[in-house]
Amino acid sequence: MTSSDVWTVEQAKRYDSEDGMFSPEVLAPTVDALVAMADGGRVLELAIGTGRVAVPLRARGVSVAGIELSAAMVEQLRTKVTPEEIPVAIGDMATTRVKGEFSLVYLVFNTIGNLCTQQEQVECFRNAARHLSPGGRFVVEVGVPSLRRLPPGQVAVPFDVSDKHLGFDTYDR
Repeated sequence: MTSSDVWTVEQAKRYDSEDGMFSPEVLAPTVDALVAMADGGRVLELAIGTGRVAVPLRARGVSVAGIELSAAMVEQLRTKVTPEEIPVAIGDMATTRVKGEFSLVYLVFNTIGNLCTQQEQVECFRNAARHLSPGGRFVVEVGVPSLRRLPPGQVAVPFDVSDKHLGFDTYDR
């Protein structure tokens, strides 16, 4: 197993209600781009979660499979689609294999950051390569932090400060 966080049942149940993540304005450009890059082939989502991207991608006629470390997240996915519609292997995205080749392997929404070491991230890239058919593509969506805006000595920036949650992005400069 990698250092990735395993989502709890409570977190998985709340995941689909995250503000804005499921809005058509956010999802449509992502799904459009992935459909185009799949070029009619099968796709594999690493860390498929609750299917935020995979389910609408499948609705567009793309054959989707996934890898997910958290059984709780897959449980939520199963409220939307069957295992036959979107098969998912339980395991980490750096080492878990699924059968077949894919024209596209993708990671979205900063998920690569769930692998906390450079070595794990390298293994994830290797695992993606093992799944790709010749000429296939590996897509990683990630936000680029504004490190130049950090005051000297500051290593954390809040992303959620509410009555129920304090969330900080931390940086090793």
